[in-house]
Amino acid sequence: MYHEKTFLCLAFSFLALSGWAQSPEDATTYAETITRDDLYDHLSILASDALEGRETGERGQKMAAAFISHHFAKLGLQGPVKNSADPYLQKVPFYSNRPGQIWVKAGGKTYTNHQEILYLGSGHTVGEKTSELVFAGKGEEADYAKLNVKDKAVLIQADDWRRYRTLTAQARKQGAAAVFIMASATAADHQKLVEQFKPYTRGGGLRLQKPDLSKDNSAAGTFFISPEAAAAIMGSSPAKLQEAAQEKNRKKLAGIKARPFSFQIEQQITTIESENVLGFLEGSDKKDEVLVITAHYDHIGRQGEHINNGADDDGSGTSAVMELAEAFVKAKQDGKGPRRSILFMLVTAEEKGLLGSEYYASNPIFPLTSTVANLNIDMIGRVDPKHEGNPNYVYLVGANRLSSELHELSERTNATYTQFELDYTYNDENHPDRIYYRSDHWNFAKNGIPVIFYFNGVHDDYHKPTDTIDKIHFEALQKRAQLVFYTAWELANRDNRPLVDKEPAKSNP
Repeated sequence: MYHEKTFLCLAFSFLALSGWAQSPEDATTYAETITRDDLYDHLSILASDALEGRETGERGQKMAAAFISHHFAKLGLQGPVKNSADPYLQKVPFYSNRPGQIWVKAGGKTYTNHQEILYLGSGHTVGEKTSELVFAGKGEEADYAKLNVKDKAVLIQADDWRRYRTLTAQARKQGAAAVFIMASATAADHQKLVEQFKPYTRGGGLRLQKPDLSKDNSAAGTFFISPEAAAAIMGSSPAKLQEAAQEKNRKKLAGIKARPFSFQIEQQITTIESENVLGFLEGSDKKDEVLVITAHYDHIGRQGEHINNGADDDGSGTSAVMELAEAFVKAKQDGKGPRRSILFMLVTAEEKGLLGSEYYASNPIFPLTSTVANLNIDMIGRVDPKHEGNPNYVYLVGANRLSSELHELSERTNATYTQFELDYTYNDENHPDRIYYRSDHWNFAKNGIPVIFYFNGVHDDYHKPTDTIDKIHFEALQKRAQLVFYTAWELANRDNRPLVDKEPAKSNP
Protein backbone atom coordinates (compact mmCIF):
# COMPACT_ATOMS: atom_id res chain seq x y z
CA MET A 1 0.00 0.00 0.00
CA TYR A 2 2.85 2.39 0.87
CA HIS A 3 4.46 1.93 -2.53
CA GLU A 4 1.14 2.46 -4.32
CA LYS A 5 0.56 5.80 -2.54
CA THR A 6 4.10 6.88 -3.29
CA PHE A 7 3.63 6.07 -6.96
CA LEU A 8 0.38 8.02 -7.15
CA CYS A 9 1.91 11.08 -5.46
CA LEU A 10 4.84 11.00 -7.86
CA ALA A 11 2.52 10.57 -10.82
CA PHE A 12 0.35 13.56 -9.90
CA SER A 13 3.46 15.65 -9.24
CA PHE A 14 4.71 14.79 -12.71
CA LEU A 15 1.38 15.72 -14.27
CA ALA A 16 1.39 19.09 -12.54
CA LEU A 17 4.96 19.83 -13.54
CA SER A 18 4.36 18.83 -17.14
CA GLY A 19 1.34 21.14 -17.42
CA TRP A 20 -1.33 18.41 -17.48
CA ALA A 21 -3.09 19.69 -14.36
CA GLN A 22 -3.72 23.39 -14.77
CA SER A 23 -5.49 25.54 -12.21
CA PRO A 24 -7.69 28.67 -12.31
CA GLU A 25 -4.81 30.51 -10.67
CA ASP A 26 -2.54 29.53 -13.57
CA ALA A 27 -5.12 30.78 -16.07
CA THR A 28 -5.36 34.14 -14.32
CA THR A 29 -1.58 34.48 -14.15
CA TYR A 30 -1.19 34.22 -17.92
CA ALA A 31 -4.38 36.07 -18.83
CA GLU A 32 -2.93 39.05 -17.01
CA THR A 33 0.01 39.09 -19.41
CA ILE A 34 -2.48 40.35 -22.03
CA THR A 35 -2.07 44.07 -21.46
CA ARG A 36 -3.47 47.27 -22.84
CA ASP A 37 0.03 48.52 -23.65
CA ASP A 38 0.90 45.44 -25.72
CA LEU A 39 -2.43 45.57 -27.54
CA TYR A 40 -1.84 49.23 -28.32
CA ASP A 41 1.66 48.52 -29.62
CA HIS A 42 0.42 45.84 -32.01
CA LEU A 43 -2.57 47.85 -33.17
CA SER A 44 -0.61 51.06 -33.67
CA ILE A 45 1.30 49.25 -36.41
CA LEU A 46 -1.58 47.26 -37.91
CA ALA A 47 -3.87 50.30 -38.13
CA SER A 48 -1.20 52.77 -39.25
CA ASP A 49 -1.33 54.63 -42.54
CA ALA A 50 1.89 52.84 -43.50
CA LEU A 51 -0.09 49.61 -43.99
CA GLU A 52 -2.47 51.35 -46.40
CA GLY A 53 -5.64 49.62 -45.20
CA ARG A 54 -4.27 46.05 -45.61
CA GLU A 55 -6.08 45.38 -48.90
CA THR A 56 -5.79 41.71 -49.88
CA GLY A 57 -2.83 41.13 -52.20
CA GLU A 58 -1.55 44.69 -51.89
CA ARG A 59 1.64 46.00 -50.29
CA GLY A 60 0.04 46.87 -46.94
CA GLN A 61 -1.35 43.38 -46.49
CA LYS A 62 2.08 41.90 -47.23
CA MET A 63 3.63 44.21 -44.64
CA ALA A 64 1.04 43.14 -42.07
CA ALA A 65 1.75 39.47 -42.78
CA ALA A 66 5.49 40.06 -42.30
CA PHE A 67 4.84 41.89 -39.02
CA ILE A 68 2.68 39.06 -37.65
CA SER A 69 4.98 36.24 -38.80
CA HIS A 70 7.96 38.03 -37.23
CA HIS A 71 6.02 38.24 -33.96
CA PHE A 72 5.25 34.50 -34.07
CA ALA A 73 8.89 33.66 -34.83
CA LYS A 74 10.14 35.91 -32.03
CA LEU A 75 7.81 34.15 -29.58
CA GLY A 76 9.25 30.80 -30.62
CA LEU A 77 6.07 29.43 -32.16
CA GLN A 78 6.59 26.83 -34.86
CA GLY A 79 5.98 27.72 -38.47
CA PRO A 80 3.87 24.71 -39.53
CA VAL A 81 3.75 25.29 -43.30
CA LYS A 82 6.00 22.79 -45.08
CA ASN A 83 7.70 23.34 -48.43
CA SER A 84 7.47 27.11 -48.04
CA ALA A 85 10.12 29.80 -48.08
CA ASP A 86 8.48 31.12 -44.91
CA PRO A 87 6.94 28.33 -42.75
CA TYR A 88 4.65 30.87 -41.07
CA LEU A 89 2.91 31.77 -44.34
CA GLN A 90 0.33 29.63 -46.11
CA LYS A 91 0.20 30.93 -49.67
CA VAL A 92 -3.36 31.54 -50.89
CA PRO A 93 -3.80 31.98 -54.68
CA PHE A 94 -6.78 33.99 -55.90
CA TYR A 95 -8.43 34.94 -59.14
CA SER A 96 -9.61 38.53 -59.15
CA ASN A 97 -12.64 39.48 -61.18
CA ARG A 98 -12.69 43.24 -61.48
CA PRO A 99 -15.85 44.79 -62.91
CA GLY A 100 -15.66 46.08 -66.45
CA GLN A 101 -18.58 47.55 -68.40
CA ILE A 102 -21.76 46.97 -66.39
CA TRP A 103 -24.99 48.67 -67.42
CA VAL A 104 -28.73 48.37 -67.94
CA LYS A 105 -30.61 49.72 -70.98
CA ALA A 106 -34.35 50.37 -71.12
CA GLY A 107 -36.62 52.93 -72.77
CA GLY A 108 -33.76 54.55 -74.64
CA LYS A 109 -31.79 55.19 -71.42
CA THR A 110 -28.60 53.63 -70.10
CA TYR A 111 -28.14 53.12 -66.35
CA THR A 112 -24.53 52.62 -65.30
CA ASN A 113 -22.77 50.83 -62.47
CA HIS A 114 -22.05 52.94 -59.37
CA GLN A 115 -24.70 55.40 -60.51
CA GLU A 116 -28.34 54.33 -60.84
CA ILE A 117 -27.33 50.70 -60.35
CA LEU A 118 -24.82 48.92 -58.13
CA TYR A 119 -23.73 45.40 -58.99
CA LEU A 120 -22.49 43.00 -56.30
CA GLY A 121 -21.19 39.65 -57.42
CA SER A 122 -19.05 37.66 -59.81
CA GLY A 123 -21.64 37.07 -62.53
CA HIS A 124 -21.09 37.90 -66.17
CA THR A 125 -22.86 37.89 -69.48
CA VAL A 126 -21.45 36.95 -72.85
CA GLY A 127 -22.09 40.36 -74.37
CA GLU A 128 -25.42 42.14 -74.06
CA LYS A 129 -28.29 40.09 -72.64
CA THR A 130 -31.95 40.82 -73.48
CA SER A 131 -34.62 39.83 -71.02
CA GLU A 132 -37.86 40.83 -69.34
CA LEU A 133 -37.97 42.45 -65.92
CA VAL A 134 -40.72 41.03 -63.70
CA PHE A 135 -41.83 42.86 -60.56
CA ALA A 136 -41.98 40.34 -57.69
CA GLY A 137 -43.08 42.60 -54.85
CA LYS A 138 -41.27 41.82 -51.60
CA GLY A 139 -39.66 38.77 -53.12
CA GLU A 140 -41.24 36.35 -50.67
CA GLU A 141 -42.30 32.88 -51.76
CA ALA A 142 -45.99 33.87 -51.87
CA ASP A 143 -45.18 36.75 -54.24
CA TYR A 144 -44.08 34.26 -56.89
CA ALA A 145 -47.31 32.21 -56.76
CA LYS A 146 -48.85 33.80 -59.86
CA LEU A 147 -45.65 34.90 -61.57
CA ASN A 148 -43.49 33.16 -64.14
CA VAL A 149 -39.92 34.36 -63.59
CA LYS A 150 -38.00 31.43 -65.07
CA ASP A 151 -35.10 32.74 -67.18
CA LYS A 152 -36.29 36.31 -66.60
CA ALA A 153 -34.95 39.14 -64.46
CA VAL A 154 -36.71 39.88 -61.17
CA LEU A 155 -37.25 43.26 -59.47
CA ILE A 156 -37.81 43.16 -55.70
CA GLN A 157 -38.77 45.97 -53.33
CA ALA A 158 -36.87 45.33 -50.07
CA ASP A 159 -37.41 47.14 -46.79
CA ASP A 160 -33.94 46.14 -45.57
CA TRP A 161 -31.01 45.92 -47.99
CA ARG A 162 -29.25 43.48 -45.64
CA ARG A 163 -31.70 40.77 -46.71
CA TYR A 164 -30.42 40.84 -50.27
CA ARG A 165 -28.70 37.45 -49.99
CA THR A 166 -31.89 35.74 -48.82
CA LEU A 167 -34.03 37.51 -51.43
CA THR A 168 -31.58 36.71 -54.18
CA ALA A 169 -31.50 33.03 -53.19
CA GLN A 170 -35.31 32.90 -53.25
CA ALA A 171 -35.41 34.44 -56.72
CA ARG A 172 -32.85 31.99 -58.04
CA LYS A 173 -34.90 29.15 -56.56
CA GLN A 174 -37.75 30.36 -58.77
CA GLY A 175 -35.47 30.25 -61.83
CA ALA A 176 -34.67 33.97 -62.16
CA ALA A 177 -31.78 34.81 -64.49
CA ALA A 178 -30.92 38.08 -62.72
CA VAL A 179 -32.00 39.85 -59.55
CA PHE A 180 -32.63 43.59 -59.09
CA ILE A 181 -33.37 44.96 -55.63
CA MET A 182 -34.91 48.36 -54.95
CA ALA A 183 -33.80 48.80 -51.34
CA SER A 184 -33.76 52.59 -51.04
CA ALA A 185 -36.69 54.99 -50.67
CA THR A 186 -34.92 57.86 -52.45
CA ALA A 187 -32.12 58.48 -54.93
CA ALA A 188 -30.05 59.93 -52.09
CA ASP A 189 -30.45 56.76 -50.01
CA HIS A 190 -29.46 54.67 -53.03
CA GLN A 191 -26.34 56.78 -53.48
CA LYS A 192 -25.38 56.21 -49.85
CA LEU A 193 -25.58 52.47 -50.47
CA VAL A 194 -23.42 52.87 -53.57
CA GLU A 195 -20.78 54.75 -51.59
CA GLN A 196 -20.83 52.12 -48.84
CA PHE A 197 -20.10 49.29 -51.26
CA LYS A 198 -17.65 51.03 -53.60
CA PRO A 199 -14.55 49.71 -51.77
CA TYR A 200 -15.68 46.16 -52.56
CA THR A 201 -17.07 46.55 -56.05
CA ARG A 202 -14.39 48.78 -57.52
CA GLY A 203 -11.61 46.69 -56.03
CA GLY A 204 -13.05 43.59 -57.61
CA GLY A 205 -14.03 40.29 -56.13
CA LEU A 206 -11.67 37.41 -55.43
CA ARG A 207 -12.27 33.73 -56.09
CA LEU A 208 -10.40 30.57 -55.25
CA GLN A 209 -11.47 28.98 -58.55
CA LYS A 210 -10.92 30.59 -61.92
CA PRO A 211 -14.23 31.82 -63.35
CA ASP A 212 -15.35 30.46 -66.69
CA LEU A 213 -16.25 33.50 -68.80
CA SER A 214 -17.20 31.47 -71.84
CA LYS A 215 -20.71 30.86 -70.49
CA ASP A 216 -23.41 33.23 -69.30
CA ASN A 217 -23.61 33.43 -65.51
CA SER A 218 -25.80 36.47 -64.92
CA ALA A 219 -27.59 34.94 -61.91
CA ALA A 220 -24.43 34.92 -59.76
CA GLY A 221 -24.89 38.34 -58.25
CA THR A 222 -27.32 41.08 -57.28
CA PHE A 223 -28.13 44.50 -58.72
CA PHE A 224 -29.22 47.29 -56.40
CA ILE A 225 -31.23 49.82 -58.36
CA SER A 226 -32.45 53.30 -57.51
CA PRO A 227 -36.23 53.66 -57.08
CA GLU A 228 -36.41 56.13 -59.97
CA ALA A 229 -34.57 53.83 -62.38
CA ALA A 230 -36.64 50.82 -61.32
CA ALA A 231 -39.89 52.72 -61.79
CA ALA A 232 -38.82 54.06 -65.18
CA ILE A 233 -37.98 50.59 -66.46
CA MET A 234 -41.31 49.24 -65.17
CA GLY A 235 -43.27 52.19 -66.58
CA SER A 236 -44.58 53.09 -63.15
CA SER A 237 -43.61 55.21 -60.14
CA PRO A 238 -41.74 54.31 -56.95
CA ALA A 239 -44.89 54.91 -54.90
CA LYS A 240 -47.00 52.58 -57.04
CA LEU A 241 -44.36 49.85 -56.91
CA GLN A 242 -44.19 50.06 -53.12
CA GLU A 243 -47.97 50.07 -52.86
CA ALA A 244 -48.24 46.94 -55.01
CA ALA A 245 -45.49 45.21 -53.02
CA GLN A 246 -47.22 45.87 -49.69
CA GLU A 247 -50.73 44.84 -50.74
CA LYS A 248 -51.72 41.64 -48.91
CA ASN A 249 -53.85 40.10 -51.67
CA ARG A 250 -51.21 40.94 -54.30
CA LYS A 251 -53.82 41.94 -56.92
CA LYS A 252 -51.92 45.07 -57.94
CA LEU A 253 -48.69 43.08 -58.10
CA ALA A 254 -50.17 40.78 -60.72
CA GLY A 255 -51.24 43.82 -62.74
CA ILE A 256 -47.72 45.21 -63.19
CA LYS A 257 -46.55 43.84 -66.50
CA ALA A 258 -43.08 42.60 -67.27
CA ARG A 259 -41.00 45.05 -69.31
CA PRO A 260 -38.26 44.33 -71.89
CA PHE A 261 -34.75 45.59 -71.19
CA SER A 262 -31.13 44.57 -71.70
CA PHE A 263 -28.06 44.48 -69.49
CA GLN A 264 -24.40 43.58 -69.51
CA ILE A 265 -22.05 42.34 -66.79
CA GLU A 266 -18.38 42.27 -67.75
CA GLN A 267 -15.67 40.76 -65.55
CA GLN A 268 -11.90 41.08 -66.03
CA ILE A 269 -9.77 38.26 -64.57
CA THR A 270 -6.30 38.63 -63.02
CA THR A 271 -4.33 36.49 -60.53
CA ILE A 272 -3.38 37.57 -57.00
CA GLU A 273 -1.46 35.80 -54.24
CA SER A 274 -2.00 36.41 -50.55
CA GLU A 275 -1.14 34.64 -47.29
CA ASN A 276 -2.62 33.20 -44.13
CA VAL A 277 -0.21 33.65 -41.19
CA LEU A 278 0.14 30.62 -38.89
CA GLY A 279 1.93 30.05 -35.60
CA PHE A 280 1.80 26.64 -33.90
CA LEU A 281 2.24 25.75 -30.22
CA GLU A 282 2.56 22.01 -29.61
CA GLY A 283 0.62 20.55 -26.72
CA SER A 284 1.59 17.81 -24.30
CA ASP A 285 -0.41 14.60 -23.80
CA LYS A 286 -3.14 15.62 -26.28
CA LYS A 287 -0.88 17.27 -28.83
CA ASP A 288 -2.58 15.56 -31.80
CA GLU A 289 -5.77 17.50 -31.08
CA VAL A 290 -5.72 21.14 -32.20
CA LEU A 291 -7.55 24.25 -31.05
CA VAL A 292 -7.60 26.93 -33.76
CA ILE A 293 -7.78 30.61 -32.80
CA THR A 294 -8.43 33.02 -35.66
CA ALA A 295 -8.93 36.62 -36.66
CA HIS A 296 -8.61 38.25 -40.08
CA TYR A 297 -5.85 40.78 -40.64
CA ASP A 298 -6.93 42.09 -44.05
CA HIS A 299 -9.12 45.15 -44.53
CA ILE A 300 -10.56 47.16 -47.46
CA GLY A 301 -7.63 49.40 -48.40
CA ARG A 302 -8.14 52.93 -49.67
CA GLN A 303 -11.22 54.99 -50.38
CA GLY A 304 -9.93 57.58 -52.80
CA GLU A 305 -7.23 59.49 -50.93
CA HIS A 306 -8.46 58.20 -47.59
CA ILE A 307 -7.09 55.06 -45.92
CA ASN A 308 -9.41 52.59 -44.26
CA ASN A 309 -7.18 51.74 -41.31
CA GLY A 310 -9.47 49.03 -39.92
CA ALA A 311 -8.48 49.54 -36.30
CA ASP A 312 -11.51 47.69 -34.99
CA ASP A 313 -12.14 45.63 -38.14
CA ASP A 314 -10.10 43.61 -37.54
CA GLY A 315 -6.96 45.14 -36.14
CA SER A 316 -8.49 44.59 -32.72
CA GLY A 317 -8.94 40.85 -33.27
CA THR A 318 -5.52 40.48 -34.87
CA SER A 319 -3.84 42.22 -31.94
CA ALA A 320 -5.76 40.00 -29.54
CA VAL A 321 -4.58 36.80 -31.26
CA MET A 322 -0.99 38.04 -31.13
CA GLU A 323 -1.36 38.61 -27.39
CA LEU A 324 -3.07 35.25 -26.85
CA ALA A 325 -0.14 33.54 -28.56
CA GLU A 326 2.32 35.30 -26.28
CA ALA A 327 0.34 34.36 -23.16
CA PHE A 328 0.27 30.67 -24.06
CA VAL A 329 3.97 30.67 -24.97
CA LYS A 330 4.80 32.14 -21.56
CA ALA A 331 2.68 29.46 -19.89
CA LYS A 332 4.57 26.72 -21.74
CA GLN A 333 7.91 28.26 -20.86
CA ASP A 334 6.87 28.05 -17.20
CA GLY A 335 5.88 24.39 -17.50
CA LYS A 336 2.17 25.21 -17.74
CA GLY A 337 1.75 24.64 -21.45
CA PRO A 338 -1.53 23.42 -22.93
CA ARG A 339 -2.38 19.75 -23.22
CA ARG A 340 -3.77 20.26 -26.73
CA SER A 341 -1.89 22.00 -29.47
CA ILE A 342 -2.98 25.48 -30.48
CA LEU A 343 -2.86 26.98 -33.96
CA PHE A 344 -2.89 30.77 -33.96
CA MET A 345 -3.99 31.84 -37.43
CA LEU A 346 -4.49 35.29 -38.91
CA VAL A 347 -6.36 34.82 -42.16
CA THR A 348 -6.50 36.89 -45.31
CA ALA A 349 -9.38 37.89 -47.60
CA GLU A 350 -12.16 37.81 -45.02
CA GLU A 351 -13.41 41.03 -46.53
CA LYS A 352 -13.53 39.32 -49.93
CA GLY A 353 -15.88 36.56 -48.80
CA LEU A 354 -14.11 34.59 -46.02
CA LEU A 355 -11.71 33.24 -48.62
CA GLY A 356 -8.56 32.84 -46.52
CA SER A 357 -10.31 30.63 -43.98
CA GLU A 358 -12.11 28.79 -46.80
CA TYR A 359 -8.75 28.00 -48.36
CA TYR A 360 -7.39 26.71 -45.05
CA ALA A 361 -10.47 24.54 -44.50
CA SER A 362 -9.93 23.03 -47.97
CA ASN A 363 -6.15 22.76 -47.50
CA PRO A 364 -5.69 22.30 -43.73
CA ILE A 365 -2.23 22.10 -42.25
CA PHE A 366 -3.72 19.97 -39.48
CA PRO A 367 -6.62 17.58 -40.20
CA LEU A 368 -10.06 19.05 -39.59
CA THR A 369 -10.95 15.80 -37.84
CA SER A 370 -8.27 16.68 -35.25
CA THR A 371 -9.52 20.25 -34.84
CA VAL A 372 -11.54 20.39 -31.61
CA ALA A 373 -12.89 23.96 -31.90
CA ASN A 374 -12.40 27.36 -33.48
CA LEU A 375 -12.46 30.60 -31.50
CA ASN A 376 -12.80 33.48 -33.95
CA ILE A 377 -12.37 37.17 -33.14
CA ASP A 378 -13.63 39.92 -35.44
CA MET A 379 -14.06 43.43 -33.98
CA ILE A 380 -13.70 43.52 -30.19
CA GLY A 381 -12.30 47.02 -29.64
CA ARG A 382 -15.37 49.25 -29.65
CA VAL A 383 -18.72 49.77 -27.92
CA ASP A 384 -21.84 49.73 -30.10
CA PRO A 385 -24.82 52.10 -29.66
CA LYS A 386 -26.88 49.47 -27.84
CA HIS A 387 -24.29 49.28 -25.04
CA GLU A 388 -23.20 52.91 -24.95
CA GLY A 389 -21.76 53.66 -21.52
CA ASN A 390 -21.48 49.96 -20.68
CA PRO A 391 -18.39 48.35 -22.26
CA ASN A 392 -18.67 45.24 -20.05
CA TYR A 393 -20.29 43.12 -22.76
CA VAL A 394 -19.48 41.06 -25.83
CA TYR A 395 -21.65 39.47 -28.48
CA LEU A 396 -21.24 35.71 -28.81
CA VAL A 397 -22.31 33.84 -31.92
CA GLY A 398 -22.31 30.14 -32.69
CA ALA A 399 -21.38 28.52 -29.39
CA ASN A 400 -24.60 26.50 -29.19
CA ARG A 401 -25.07 25.85 -32.92
CA LEU A 402 -23.09 22.60 -32.92
CA SER A 403 -22.17 21.83 -29.32
CA SER A 404 -24.29 22.36 -26.23
CA GLU A 405 -21.21 21.50 -24.22
CA LEU A 406 -19.16 24.30 -25.75
CA HIS A 407 -21.90 26.81 -24.96
CA GLU A 408 -22.01 25.63 -21.33
CA LEU A 409 -18.20 25.80 -21.07
CA SER A 410 -18.25 29.34 -22.47
CA GLU A 411 -20.92 30.48 -20.02
CA ARG A 412 -19.13 28.86 -17.09
CA THR A 413 -15.77 30.35 -18.07
CA ASN A 414 -17.22 33.86 -18.25
CA ALA A 415 -18.97 33.46 -14.89
CA THR A 416 -15.71 32.30 -13.31
CA TYR A 417 -13.31 34.86 -14.72
CA THR A 418 -14.70 37.91 -16.54
CA GLN A 419 -18.39 38.34 -15.68
CA PHE A 420 -19.26 39.95 -19.02
CA GLU A 421 -22.79 40.51 -20.19
CA LEU A 422 -22.88 37.88 -22.93
CA ASP A 423 -25.22 39.21 -25.59
CA TYR A 424 -26.68 36.61 -27.97
CA THR A 425 -28.64 39.02 -30.17
CA TYR A 426 -26.67 38.12 -33.31
CA ASN A 427 -26.87 34.42 -32.53
CA ASP A 428 -30.58 34.44 -33.36
CA GLU A 429 -31.01 32.29 -36.48
CA ASN A 430 -33.57 34.79 -37.78
CA HIS A 431 -31.45 37.91 -37.26
CA PRO A 432 -31.27 39.75 -40.62
CA ASP A 433 -27.52 40.37 -40.38
CA ARG A 434 -26.81 36.60 -40.59
CA ILE A 435 -23.59 37.11 -38.62
CA TYR A 436 -23.09 33.36 -38.08
CA TYR A 437 -22.34 33.06 -41.80
CA ARG A 438 -20.28 36.24 -42.18
CA SER A 439 -16.95 35.73 -40.45
CA ASP A 440 -14.22 33.11 -40.63
CA HIS A 441 -15.65 30.74 -38.04
CA TRP A 442 -18.26 29.74 -40.66
CA ASN A 443 -15.69 27.77 -42.67
CA PHE A 444 -15.02 25.66 -39.59
CA ALA A 445 -18.65 25.40 -38.50
CA LYS A 446 -19.88 24.14 -41.86
CA ASN A 447 -17.32 21.34 -41.51
CA GLY A 448 -18.80 20.27 -38.17
CA ILE A 449 -16.22 21.99 -35.94
CA PRO A 450 -17.69 23.80 -32.88
CA VAL A 451 -17.08 27.55 -32.93
CA ILE A 452 -17.44 30.70 -30.87
CA PHE A 453 -17.38 34.10 -32.54
CA TYR A 454 -16.53 37.18 -30.43
CA PHE A 455 -17.86 40.53 -31.68
CA ASN A 456 -18.56 44.04 -30.33
CA GLY A 457 -21.33 44.90 -32.81
CA VAL A 458 -21.46 47.41 -35.65
CA HIS A 459 -20.76 51.13 -35.17
CA ASP A 460 -20.88 54.24 -37.36
CA ASP A 461 -17.22 53.88 -38.37
CA TYR A 462 -17.67 50.36 -39.77
CA HIS A 463 -15.85 50.11 -43.13
CA LYS A 464 -15.02 53.79 -43.16
CA PRO A 465 -11.73 55.72 -42.96
CA THR A 466 -12.83 56.83 -39.49
CA ASP A 467 -12.26 53.33 -38.00
CA THR A 468 -9.07 54.53 -36.32
CA ILE A 469 -7.05 53.58 -33.26
CA ASP A 470 -8.02 56.66 -31.26
CA LYS A 471 -11.57 55.26 -31.02
CA ILE A 472 -10.54 51.89 -29.60
CA HIS A 473 -11.68 51.16 -26.04
CA PHE A 474 -8.52 49.41 -24.87
CA GLU A 475 -9.87 48.33 -21.52
CA ALA A 476 -12.75 46.53 -23.26
CA LEU A 477 -10.35 45.09 -25.85
CA GLN A 478 -8.06 43.76 -23.12
CA LYS A 479 -10.86 42.16 -21.13
CA ARG A 480 -12.50 40.59 -24.20
CA ALA A 481 -9.15 39.16 -25.29
CA GLN A 482 -8.76 37.73 -21.80
CA LEU A 483 -12.19 36.07 -22.06
CA VAL A 484 -11.04 34.37 -25.27
CA PHE A 485 -7.85 33.31 -23.49
CA TYR A 486 -9.73 31.80 -20.55
CA THR A 487 -12.03 29.92 -22.92
CA ALA A 488 -9.07 28.69 -24.95
CA TRP A 489 -7.33 27.64 -21.72
CA GLU A 490 -10.30 25.50 -20.74
CA LEU A 491 -10.60 23.96 -24.20
CA ALA A 492 -6.88 23.24 -24.46
CA ASN A 493 -6.61 21.57 -21.04
CA ARG A 494 -9.88 19.71 -20.39
CA ASP A 495 -10.02 15.92 -20.67
CA ASN A 496 -12.43 15.73 -23.59
CA ARG A 497 -12.98 17.75 -26.73
CA PRO A 498 -16.41 19.47 -26.94
CA LEU A 499 -19.13 17.02 -27.87
CA VAL A 500 -20.83 17.81 -31.18
CA ASP A 501 -24.51 17.06 -30.61
CA LYS A 502 -26.08 19.07 -33.48
CA GLU A 503 -25.92 18.85 -37.25
CA PRO A 504 -23.95 21.60 -39.06
CA ALA A 505 -25.60 23.85 -41.60
CA LYS A 506 -24.11 23.12 -45.01
CA SER A 507 -24.75 26.50 -46.64
CA ASN A 508 -25.67 30.08 -45.93
CA PRO A 509 -29.47 30.17 -46.30
